[in-house]
Amino acid sequence: MGKVADHKRISLMGIVRGIIKMRFPILLVFIAAAVLCVFTMGKVRINNDLAAFLNEKTETRQSLNIMEKEFAGYASATIMIEQIQEDKAEQYAVQIRKIANVTTLSFDPATDYKGEKALFSVLFHGDISEEGPQKAVEEIRNLLKNEKCHIIANVGNDYSDQLAVEMVRVLAFSAIVIVVVLLLTSRSFFEVVIYLLVFMMAAILNMGTNYWLGEISAITNTIAIILQLALAIDYAIIFAHRYQDELENNSDGKEALIQALAKSIREVFSSSLTTIAGLVALTLMQFRLGYDLGVVLIKGIVCSMLTVFLFMPGLISFFPKILKKTYHRSLLPNMERWGKILGKKVPVFLLLFALILPFSIIFSSNTTFAFSEQKITEIVRNERIESNREVEETFGSNTIVAMLVPAGNYEAEGAILEKAGSLPNITRANGIANIQVDETHVLTSRYTPAEFASLLGIEEEQSGQLFSLYAFQHGDYRYNFDVTAYTIPLIDLVEYLFEKIDTHGIILTEEQSVTLSELRPQLEQAISLMKGEHYSRLIFISTLPIEGEASEELIETLRSCASPYYGAENVHMAGSITVARDLKEAFRFDSAFVNWMTIAFVFVILLLTFRNPLTAALLVFVIQGSIWINFSFSYMFGTVSLFVSQMIVTAIQMGATIDYAIVITNRYRDLRTRFEKREAMAKAVNASFPTVITSGTIMCVAGLLIAFLVSDAYVGHIGLLVGRGALISVILVLTVLPQLLLVFDPLIKKLTFRGFSSGKKEQNIEQ
Repeated sequence: MGKVADHKRISLMGIVRGIIKMRFPILLVFIAAAVLCVFTMGKVRINNDLAAFLNEKTETRQSLNIMEKEFAGYASATIMIEQIQEDKAEQYAVQIRKIANVTTLSFDPATDYKGEKALFSVLFHGDISEEGPQKAVEEIRNLLKNEKCHIIANVGNDYSDQLAVEMVRVLAFSAIVIVVVLLLTSRSFFEVVIYLLVFMMAAILNMGTNYWLGEISAITNTIAIILQLALAIDYAIIFAHRYQDELENNSDGKEALIQALAKSIREVFSSSLTTIAGLVALTLMQFRLGYDLGVVLIKGIVCSMLTVFLFMPGLISFFPKILKKTYHRSLLPNMERWGKILGKKVPVFLLLFALILPFSIIFSSNTTFAFSEQKITEIVRNERIESNREVEETFGSNTIVAMLVPAGNYEAEGAILEKAGSLPNITRANGIANIQVDETHVLTSRYTPAEFASLLGIEEEQSGQLFSLYAFQHGDYRYNFDVTAYTIPLIDLVEYLFEKIDTHGIILTEEQSVTLSELRPQLEQAISLMKGEHYSRLIFISTLPIEGEASEELIETLRSCASPYYGAENVHMAGSITVARDLKEAFRFDSAFVNWMTIAFVFVILLLTFRNPLTAALLVFVIQGSIWINFSFSYMFGTVSLFVSQMIVTAIQMGATIDYAIVITNRYRDLRTRFEKREAMAKAVNASFPTVITSGTIMCVAGLLIAFLVSDAYVGHIGLLVGRGALISVILVLTVLPQLLLVFDPLIKKLTFRGFSSGKKEQNIEQ
């Protein structure tokens, strides 16, 4: 066994000596990688749609996959103008309709004008990412710049740009606070410069390598960098402090660097395991946002470790003199007196924790979570959410539901639209089968050659030839075929005619071309939005909110309208209501799963670290208690956050803040071999305080800055819960955990797989 251990030690030291020897070439490699990552950062695709991260097995995701393949995307906007007269609103409606790339504008004064407020629903020609709709929205903004209005559009990157600006502000404020904290807890003032350079390198590498993932969520893109900072800056601190320790015992700076790196690799790797364990639990969620955030943060942890192990030694080698010159004594207070207070016979904080905990468990289990933006509590003013609420307060909800049915049965589609349109909570039902061409015909109405000739203004004989050719190519031409009685749905006929014009060069008269050119945009828009190769899409507008039993019942009612024609299994539903429903279903599984998997992973790592099941259980219990207390605040203040914040924060808080508990426990175990338990704890609290307060303060400040400086409600709640959770964890680790370890000290010693030490020193310790 001794030989094996020596071999491992030699191997590690050999690697470390190789790193130190090659530290300057390694620096150049990192700089080159950083330059490359700066270019790839801008190419990472950002997805703002939570529905994109639904499990592939959900109905919504399957329906969205069909729509992405078969139908054109469409850009739209809802506009509400306040304090406006009806006639002026109608003038604006006319002006907006004339703007290039505006396909339709719906404004019915009977329903869309209330209390001097006008509501316009605008549909643009083109997808949300195309330049045409974006220019049209900009023209609308300019047209209405003197009016008090709300423009809610799914066009352009304004919101993403706003988030980027806000996160720059968060990072700036975080940097100020972090520098202050690091100056207080550092041993050399110049250490702080090295920390910042190391973190910048790790962050650039992580953001740049996101390009390999193809795309990431907007939530991940917004908070990953600040969470990476909060989770991983410890690694640089551990290495720097180890280096300072080694310099005190070794005048050879290079050898001190080797010894510091060897010891830091073990410590940092051990510290990172619990953090990675929590993030791995996130990646196992059914809702794939957890996977997205988990992978990026795990990658961030790895980037941070590699940067500390490989890049930081080279930096330190450049600045040994200035590090030594700026060395200073600790600016933090001595906490040994506080440790002695914790060691008093009556464990006040433990008793207080026992009193609070049952209420926290009950309150946290009754916390309300939102599955849509409508119900979420704003921490910072969010213009988009406020605009939506303003519109809903005046005109009610405007919830869109899409239904996909097998294509080709226009009669069934018409019947579904008619039946669904009569439902009490449906204000509009749109599809190919009810788009009016004139007073008596819709796009799917069947035309005879004579009727089509009249519509297009061509000779009936020409129309008959077109109908005969259509019948022949579609297998309908038979012996004694009577073309005058043959009927074709208008949409199929015109689509066929467009094809012949484009591919066979059919020449029309000028008058016919004008008639057809007026009809063609409407038909092509309808076809691209409503008619796919295998499916037809029906669109319903509901007054019901996105969440709630009534909304979910509406989905099944709509399905029942189509089931008699196609069978329930062939009817696919999608929309905000189904997204919220599927997210709720995922939450029921993911909530418990992530929590228990995080606890299991962390417990196993702690068990292997301390070789003591009771110690592992106590540490997990304290941090789980901090999680319960964290979410109980949401219940007490009536705060509604996005459901995914519960799982993300649980995994991060358990995986990351348990490091604070590990630091104190490790120190206590070491000191317990030389001192009686109360004195050992007093010294352990004092020795651990700089590390715990540094890590905890950075995570707390980073989270709270995100909460109060970022307008995105989803991101803000994650920040609030992470920041508050870190603060609660620090408080419990510096109060409750020491008293727990003292109370259970005799039992901990009995349950340890191997004793704290060889045993001789312990025999003389006062019990």
